[in-house]
Amino acid sequence: MTGFSLSAVLVLAALLFAVGLYGLLSRRNLIGMLLCVELMLNAANVNLVAFARFESGDPASGALLSVFSIAIAGAEMAVALAILVAMHRRRRTLDADELNELQG
Repeated sequence: MTGFSLSAVLVLAALLFAVGLYGLLSRRNLIGMLLCVELMLNAANVNLVAFARFESGDPASGALLSVFSIAIAGAEMAVALAILVAMHRRRRTLDADELNELQG
């Protein structure tokens, strides 16, 4: 991140988050929605690393927290994909509008 200012990196993270949020709200396919959530989590990781790099001067602390966050997100995505595979086998669709099985 040498050569970039903190504000430039934060703008990049905000754009990543905005693209992920737009994709999450506009998609109907659950796989696409999961990808957009992952994009939003990556924007948060960019923020973690940027603040650690520019505020403390030690990028290791932000990178360590970011790696932990990526590991947790990977585990969450594995569980979500397992649920989606089970739903697809049962309903034969991944359209969010047609899947109302989890509603009370």
